[in-house]
Amino acid sequence: MRPLPFAPAASALVAFALPLAVSPRAMAAEDPRTQALLAADDARLDAMIHPSREALDALLCDDLRYAHSNGVVDTKASLIDALLSGRLRYLANTPSERNVSFPAPDVATMSGTTRIQVASPSGNTEATLLFLAVWKREGERWRFLAWQSCRLPPK
Repeated sequence: MRPLPFAPAASALVAFALPLAVSPRAMAAEDPRTQALLAADDARLDAMIHPSREALDALLCDDLRYAHSNGVVDTKASLIDALLSGRLRYLANTPSERNVSFPAPDVATMSGTTRIQVASPSGNTEATLLFLAVWKREGERWRFLAWQSCRLPPK
C-alpha cells in the first residue's frame, strides 16, 4: 500500500496547528502580568479575610470605589474601617473564575465569579457573585481600584 502523497504536508500542518490549539485563556494565564495580578488579588482576598491596616493600605488604591452586591458603596477609608472594626467580616471569598485583560499598560480588569461568606450586623450572608474589578499599576505593584458585583440567584 502506497502512502498518500499529501501525508508529509498534513503532518506539517498538524505540527503547525498544535501550538495554535492552546486556548487564549491558557496563554493569558502564563503571561507574567496576569500572574502578578492574580497574586495581588490573592493577597487582597487574604487581607479582607484576615484584615490588617498595613496590608489593606498597600493593596487598595487611595481612590478605591467598592460597590457591594447590596448596593452599599465604600471608599478605601470606609472599607478598611468596616473590616478592622469587625462590622464587615469576610469569612470566605473563593473565586471560581477570574478573567484578566489589560485595556491599557497600567490598567487591568478582572471579571468572574466568586462565592462569598460574609458576617455583618444585619446577619450572615452566603452568595455567588458575578464581579468586575479594576486594578491600577502604581510603580511596580498592582493596586485595587474598583469593585462592582451582583448576586446570582440561587439554583
